[in-house]
Amino acid sequence: MQFSLVVLPGDGIGPEVIAEGIKALQAVGKRFGHDFNLNYGLVGGVAIDEMGVALSQDTLKMCQGSDAVLLGAVGGPKWDDPKVKVRPEDGLLALRKKLRLFANLRPVKVFPVLVDGTNLKPEVIKGVDFIFVRELTGGLYFARPRRQWQTPRGRRATDTMTYSEQEIERIVRVGFELARGRRKKLVSVDKANVLESSRLWRQVAMEVGEEYPDVELEHMFVDACSMRLIQNPAYFDVVVTGNMFGDILSDEASMLAGSMGMLPSASLAGVPREGASIFGLYEPIHGSAPRRAGLNMANPVAIILSVAMMLRYSFGLAKEAQRVESAIDEVLREGYRTYDIMSQGKTKVGTKEMGDLITKKVAGS
Repeated sequence: MQFSLVVLPGDGIGPEVIAEGIKALQAVGKRFGHDFNLNYGLVGGVAIDEMGVALSQDTLKMCQGSDAVLLGAVGGPKWDDPKVKVRPEDGLLALRKKLRLFANLRPVKVFPVLVDGTNLKPEVIKGVDFIFVRELTGGLYFARPRRQWQTPRGRRATDTMTYSEQEIERIVRVGFELARGRRKKLVSVDKANVLESSRLWRQVAMEVGEEYPDVELEHMFVDACSMRLIQNPAYFDVVVTGNMFGDILSDEASMLAGSMGMLPSASLAGVPREGASIFGLYEPIHGSAPRRAGLNMANPVAIILSVAMMLRYSFGLAKEAQRVESAIDEVLREGYRTYDIMSQGKTKVGTKEMGDLITKKVAGS
């Protein structure tokens, strides 16, 4: 089979981890007889430096004509001045909006061999395997009105959290569909005791839930959810929530797996269903980590797991995705670790070495 893929390495450690993800993907192609046509583009800070914009129209069109997009990371101190008009993150937000990527999936799975490698007790994180479904194109991050102004009493600023019934319905449906294929338990996170937008969220979630009688729906306030994630994370199966809540909670949950370097993500333009191929953008949840750039230190597992998600959701290659995931598990079981998940008695390796080890497992050598 043939697939078209746009690769956006981005900033900081982005190019380094992307290289390891591509190696694993090419190993999949060689082992299973697939061709992946790769087209490279610029996004984020490097795009600003070269073209003055965080995402060019040419790059956007290239993405729109592909089967999927693989992204490294964007941002860095070089572009952090709050007074600048163009930011690296503008490119990412534009990609999400222009490509209609409304559903962000962030799986949180603790590899059994890493239960002793986090700040939490092993008995707390053992067996943790759930997935966040985060709404990606609405809410506070796309606020209208949004502005900052001067008053006689000083500066003021406002952002507005807005959600439509249609935006809520489609993201909640993603949650129900995923839960139906897992343990049939969906937790919808909101702040309905305070926010009017959350009250609408809860109403719509209940209405959609009537179409899924086989899935248990539970409503949970965002503050209660943040506590439960630490107290009893194995409680969760699928968690669906809005843009800002999902951003914060999923970063908190990354510590359950020991490091942000272990967690992938997929941003989809449709509802995932068995046998269907959906356009998506795939990226690790970690940032550009500019202080680690060029040091061969970054953990490439998250981007390689993102490749596995791409194989599953956008290319319809479930067997190949499982091969990639199993390869990572095998390497970890053999005791290899990058700096962020290193523990006593294990073998420390760099970005390239970890990528090579996983790629060899994927290839079957």
